[in-house]
Amino acid sequence: MVRMGTIFRAYDIRGAYPDELDEGIARRIGTGFVRLLHAEAIVVGRDMRLSSPSLTEAFIEGALSAGASVTDIGMVSTPLLYYAIIDGGFDGGAMVTASHLPGRMNGFKLCRKDAIPLSGDTGLPALERLVGESPPVPPRPITGPYRRDSAMERYIEMLLSFVRPGRPLKIVVDAGNGMAGPEVPRIAARVPEWTFTFRDIEPDGRFPDHIANPLIPSTTRALQAAVLDEQADIGVAFDGDADRCGFIDEEGNRVPEDLVTALIAEVYLQRHPGGTILYDLRSSRIVPETIGKLGGKAVRCRVGHAFIKAQMRREEALFAGELSGHYYYRDTGYTDNAVMTMIQMLNLLSMKQEPLSRLITQLKKYASTGEINIRVKDKDAVLATLGDHYGDAKIDRLDGLTVEYPSWWFNIRPSHTEPVLRLNLEARDEGLMETKKRELLAIVSKVDPAMRIGD
Repeated sequence: MVRMGTIFRAYDIRGAYPDELDEGIARRIGTGFVRLLHAEAIVVGRDMRLSSPSLTEAFIEGALSAGASVTDIGMVSTPLLYYAIIDGGFDGGAMVTASHLPGRMNGFKLCRKDAIPLSGDTGLPALERLVGESPPVPPRPITGPYRRDSAMERYIEMLLSFVRPGRPLKIVVDAGNGMAGPEVPRIAARVPEWTFTFRDIEPDGRFPDHIANPLIPSTTRALQAAVLDEQADIGVAFDGDADRCGFIDEEGNRVPEDLVTALIAEVYLQRHPGGTILYDLRSSRIVPETIGKLGGKAVRCRVGHAFIKAQMRREEALFAGELSGHYYYRDTGYTDNAVMTMIQMLNLLSMKQEPLSRLITQLKKYASTGEINIRVKDKDAVLATLGDHYGDAKIDRLDGLTVEYPSWWFNIRPSHTEPVLRLNLEARDEGLMETKKRELLAIVSKVDPAMRIGD
């Protein structure tokens, strides 16, 4: 039986191809997905990975064998797949992708109607049981209730409706040889006020230049140099399936992902005064402070796209930002969309007369460790010990353990995708931040002397 700890994860399905995930399993996933949702019609897309065409074909074979009609929209971004589910009124959809992971990996992002994701809390365990218990699904010709379609032009028109060009801008885009490549040039061609230069724009599942993960500093070094060489106003780096992005300011510096949330909040709150903005609980205190100053309602949220999307719907939030570089929009059906995020950042710069570096400097009020990965044997023991040690603080357990004092705070939480604890700590200044980081890590090392810092 296929188990959660192998290819079934907290938010999606992923594994090394073909050792962990192959066409036989893909057929069973397709069959189980249709049966789980009692779906009559689904839509399927894929990214540019070398294994994606055959895994997509196998998934479709399984879905057809379970009695669903299938619309195949070909090689697309994950946000475009979300759009297609909503736009076409499908019962669900599947994206064949491993997002930001290396080319040997692949997987599935699965959604119900309205692009509501399946996750560890909302359907993936039931699907895992169906897949594990079902017999192999034989290959079959893709015939019958199957058709090919393209939602690209409708999708690009939707994105263009949010463009608000003001002053001219120069932009360097690194598509990471991923699925932003077919989309951003189509937008650039329609917005003459913005001048684009492109890197790694052709989709290529071999990722010849670098892995398509903008959170890894080494992947943006060439983009940072290009921003300086081009004297550009901003650089944008996308992940493989274009649902995450990162930014470079005009001085060639990486922009912290949580501060992007604060910047885009201003764009939305100017148009929707008093609106609700969700922010990842690991974010700097400056994020809720900024949202409040702008007249918005700032609401903390758990880490993870399934939780954020569900809370956005409950709160009817305009926008949400996550430290992982995912940004979510009510305008796109409460889904994450990296190209929309690029558009909103360019809208912000267009309406401002200040460079991006100055806007970021104004938000750097506190000193932060950034996210630190801590490998320990007993995560629960560490969390319990820290909770006891800092018992005089304001404590909550919305996601892991958050400890707050007036001059500093931290969150430490178990990863949903890796065997580590993730620590984020922030303080009023660099000295206090370093002191508290050492103090906290010393406590952890007493619980587990073999603890290891880093990936």
